[in-house]
Amino acid sequence: MAAALSAKTIAIVKSTVPALRTHGLDITRRMYERLFQDAPIRALFNQSHQGTAASQPVALANAVLAYAENIENLGALAPAVERIAQKHVALRILPEHYPFVAAALLGAIKDVLGAAATEEVISAWGEAYWFLADVLIGRETVISADLAAAPGGWTGWRDFVVDRVERESDVIKSFYLRPADGRAVLRHRPGQYLTFEADIPGSGLVKRNYSISSAPDDRHYRVTIKREAAPGAPAGLVSNWFHDYVGIGDALKIAPPAGDFALDVADDRPVVLLSGGVGLTPMVSMLETIARDCPDRRAWYVHGALNGAVHAMGSHVKSLAKSFGGAVTTFYAEPATTDVRGVHFDEHGMINVDWLKTNTPIAEAVYYLCGPRPFLRSLVRELYALGLPADRVRYEFFGPAEELLTA
Repeated sequence: MAAALSAKTIAIVKSTVPALRTHGLDITRRMYERLFQDAPIRALFNQSHQGTAASQPVALANAVLAYAENIENLGALAPAVERIAQKHVALRILPEHYPFVAAALLGAIKDVLGAAATEEVISAWGEAYWFLADVLIGRETVISADLAAAPGGWTGWRDFVVDRVERESDVIKSFYLRPADGRAVLRHRPGQYLTFEADIPGSGLVKRNYSISSAPDDRHYRVTIKREAAPGAPAGLVSNWFHDYVGIGDALKIAPPAGDFALDVADDRPVVLLSGGVGLTPMVSMLETIARDCPDRRAWYVHGALNGAVHAMGSHVKSLAKSFGGAVTTFYAEPATTDVRGVHFDEHGMINVDWLKTNTPIAEAVYYLCGPRPFLRSLVRELYALGLPADRVRYEFFGPAEELLTA
């Protein structure tokens, strides 16, 4: 257990809050510039979240500010700490990597704040960094040990083989993955993701997270991946590689299931699953689990897609809901001329809170959401505005979640 922070350190860190509000993003961008000068360290990170216009520097700036603001009440940061620890385990961030981050962060504070970054300030932030690092390392050690000890569990990278590939829409494919050693796999929590390490010609080793789209079992996983629009760009590099080059029999390296966004199967309250685009992937895992393991639970699944050409797994979802009496509603933002209302989709437009208030049990249901940033930013804020508590609004999206409500 890390020693408590000194009162002097707490006071100094809190005194830097105004500077962090003004210069936090410059500090985190500079931190990543410093950190990624080391190629092996750079390879640990998902590069689609980095860069001037990307989400991770913003998320980290918000996290550093939140740490400084709550340094006297770190319990308020527990959910963020858990989310970070889960991601670190998935990416294989190890204790020996933390000194590199410390050096980059403290150096960035000096670079950006200049004379204001006195020796006293740097010393206080060094103490504060290692206090939080010890908390994270401790939690990550427990998560890794639990993964290794669980039936079918493992740590690090494990070899899997693509057993089947199915085209789900014009831009989405499902990949069924079985362990190369033929042994059991860890039963994931519905909503969790897998981390892949891919060796892509011209790009080297890259890592990406993809949500598991199947209910948990001890035999296989399924991931359902959308082809992104920009081949060669960081955001589209791995998804296009999957679509163009990964087929039956190919080998993939995969880390154990991770993530704190997961269906609470012990909760018997009504559940509403909301997704946009390929955000359907964790929701299908949840819906399959409800249909199989808790069919008495009242459930609604509401999905938004552009049109029928990109809508994936629609027939599968309807069949699942029908098997236990669940409700499915599909919104198309721009239906094609071949899309028939009442057959291919149910509502024209975007999912909105007014519709949810009328058609779902808003006073009692737990809402799970996954999808693009604008979709989530709108719906999460509006659900909160209705007075729903945080334990009834649970969300995941593709990128660091810390920035969702602050941008």
